[in-house]
Amino acid sequence: MMSRSSRLATSFAQRCHAPAFPCTSAFTPTHTPTSTSRLAIATCPYHSAPRTHHPHVSSHHAARRRNQSSWAAAAQAASVAQHIRAAPPPDAPLKMDPFQTVAREMKFLTGNIRSLLGSGHPTLDTVAKYYTQSEGKYVRPMLVLLMSRATALTPNVARAGSGTNSVDHPITSPSTLNDDNPDASLSNLAHDAAYTSNNSDILPSQRRLAEITELIHTASLLHDDVIDHSVARRGAPSANIEFGNKMAVLAGDFLLGRASVALARLRDPEVTELLATVIANLVEGEFMQLKNTARDEKNPVWTEDTVTYYLQKTYLKSASLISKSCRAAAVLGGSTPEVVEASYQYGKNLGMAFQLVDDMLDYTISSEELGKPGGADLELGLATAPLLFAWKDNQTLGKLVGRKFGEKGDAQKARDLVLSSTGLQQTRALAQDYIDKAITAIAPFPDSDAKTGLVEMCTKVLQRRK
Repeated sequence: MMSRSSRLATSFAQRCHAPAFPCTSAFTPTHTPTSTSRLAIATCPYHSAPRTHHPHVSSHHAARRRNQSSWAAAAQAASVAQHIRAAPPPDAPLKMDPFQTVAREMKFLTGNIRSLLGSGHPTLDTVAKYYTQSEGKYVRPMLVLLMSRATALTPNVARAGSGTNSVDHPITSPSTLNDDNPDASLSNLAHDAAYTSNNSDILPSQRRLAEITELIHTASLLHDDVIDHSVARRGAPSANIEFGNKMAVLAGDFLLGRASVALARLRDPEVTELLATVIANLVEGEFMQLKNTARDEKNPVWTEDTVTYYLQKTYLKSASLISKSCRAAAVLGGSTPEVVEASYQYGKNLGMAFQLVDDMLDYTISSEELGKPGGADLELGLATAPLLFAWKDNQTLGKLVGRKFGEKGDAQKARDLVLSSTGLQQTRALAQDYIDKAITAIAPFPDSDAKTGLVEMCTKVLQRRK
């Protein structure tokens, strides 16, 4: 008689049109990847297929192929904008509310995050928790929880565990960790029975991962608001306005520190590597955003590299956190390499679409509806997807891009040119293309409410207005 894992493997393989054998692997590769070999497979941040390093191919040639493929994908999607189905209207009903699938776990999210952020310094405690006072959309932790539940039904492999189910148990002696700072210890959340109970298919480590993901995201908001001179966030004064730049930056650093401690206590090197890379990616993306093109020119000319540069920056700043946290959720659940990669591809493509829609909203939605300043990108000198597509057809935008819309009237002129072009339609088409890829990535997953929730999240991304 086949085991439950073998039956799942057979079912999953049939969905993927691959042969199955009575083992925990859903596929039959010529070489079964280990945890280490999985990390050796490099995935292009904005191309769907995994790319394996070849020792005889120079990094320069690999980069050229990557750039060409990323532009080709964007151009192909955008060129057929008029043929792509229109996004569902904002009031179109969803088949189901993804939140309800993980409502029990989400119920404790804010409280658990605030527990992780406690500090013995009252001012730091206040600033660090400031963005948790008005709950955000919590898209990223919801995706982690949905992916955790969806992949629980897929084949899994045995992984070396930490020997404990606690996600709060220190690795180092508490007396060392809290020396001269006795109020700084991370709270023990064991009293939250709904969090630590074993009657859920979402593991405690996966729930903590959802909280870590939101901590990293919130830290990036604190830092971004300082960099961008933002005045509002979630319908309230931004932290840099309320407390000053210095305190906002320090609070963001504190959040990253607490996220790192919580991450270490998951006791999973691969997950630690993934999320630590996200933090580096956020900084790298921010540095890329200092320029609108790979070449820093006063009067730049539109090239294919212009869109490639934007897509790479978008992955680093936005899609990296979503993609790597979805991947980490599958890793913590003991999923097979194929399921882990599918989870990553879903998150990567959804993350890219999320930012493309965000770039569109900056041109189409009022500040009041967004809950943050609208039209801010041009005021900050940023050329995003709608403008880049418009620029291809109207080279006069090059001068405005070169001076980062710094002269009087530049921002309004650029905005008018974008709105009179097909830039928004082409951006919508590209977002739809990424959404289609995200849905395709998880198509082999067994049917479940969680899988439906992941698909519905794709619809919500295209519908969102804030």
